[in-house]
Amino acid sequence: MSQTFYAVIPAGGAGTRLWPLSRAGHPKFLHDLTGSGRTLIQATVDRLAPLADATLVVTGTAHAEAIGAQLPDLLPEDILCEPSPRDSMAAIGLAAAVLLQRHPDEDVVLGSFAADHVIDGRAAFERAVRTAVAAARRDLVVTIGIAADHPSTAFGYIEVGEAVDGGGAVAEQGGARHVVAFTEKPDADTAAAYLATGSYRWNAGMFVVRATVLLEHLRQLQPALADGLTAIAADWDTDRREETLARHWPALTRIAIDHAIAEPVAAAGGVAVVPGDFGWDDVGDWAALADLLPATAGGVLGSAADVLVRDSTGSIVVPAAGRTVVLLGIDDAVVVDTADALLVTTREHAQRVKDVVGLLKDSGRGDLT
Repeated sequence: MSQTFYAVIPAGGAGTRLWPLSRAGHPKFLHDLTGSGRTLIQATVDRLAPLADATLVVTGTAHAEAIGAQLPDLLPEDILCEPSPRDSMAAIGLAAAVLLQRHPDEDVVLGSFAADHVIDGRAAFERAVRTAVAAARRDLVVTIGIAADHPSTAFGYIEVGEAVDGGGAVAEQGGARHVVAFTEKPDADTAAAYLATGSYRWNAGMFVVRATVLLEHLRQLQPALADGLTAIAADWDTDRREETLARHWPALTRIAIDHAIAEPVAAAGGVAVVPGDFGWDDVGDWAALADLLPATAGGVLGSAADVLVRDSTGSIVVPAAGRTVVLLGIDDAVVVDTADALLVTTREHAQRVKDVVGLLKDSGRGDLT
């Protein structure tokens, strides 16, 4: 049986904290948010290409055309379209089930990597993924834990335990260690206490696992979800796909992979973590993006010719409406100018942008979201 590694990229969500640039119809993974010349999903595919035998993207039907246009080398059949969002477990489980249906004679390991993260340090990333794949071939569910450099309250944490026995490829880059537990986003004091122990890493939501192992855990922990995904995958590449999706998809349990598999399997000793000592950010809001822009950008995402900034340290300006934006004497400001909406706030309040999107929907202005 040949050994293969497939990259799975869940591409969902609206990135509401990056409104008004990121919208439900054109979310953040379809944007170049770092000035690199590549959108976030293109950059994700780029860094996985040297590692994977092939790549699958799981997304909503509304985004399939745009993803196909941005990723012309991706085969159309490798864009798996969900009829509606059912959270990460359904998306990743669907990819696993379809891969097993298509490649019954292969030992399939899949790795799930979000479409909208920014990673700096290609060589370290590749070493971590290769180590994770080697550990996954030992029937472990493997995650990549990011080195926490400050007590963030924005991320979940992974408590790291004893080393996984074994040498060879698993011993690369510090090797794999058992996961004691996953913890939710903590308060500031708890986050500081985590860092002080040296035993915690950030949970970036990266999971590497044998497809058969993933589905077996799912059968034990979420049997209805496993049965539904297996039935859908059996008809995925046939003319019965839409009929089968209509019958099974709406009834699938809506649950994240962390809650469905990672947490209970970790409690039973079946999850390992590989250190990811590379730069990572989930670009959670405008404040985070401001820190990711190169110094040469001067806090501007877009055409610098359309922006004049004076005495406004730490600010970010996005001139996306084609008109000139002037920022004078306001530190840590966020100004995002689009054709139909203008956001003016501060980095301190960047997390609250999501609440504004909710208010717009509630007030009948869903057209802006």
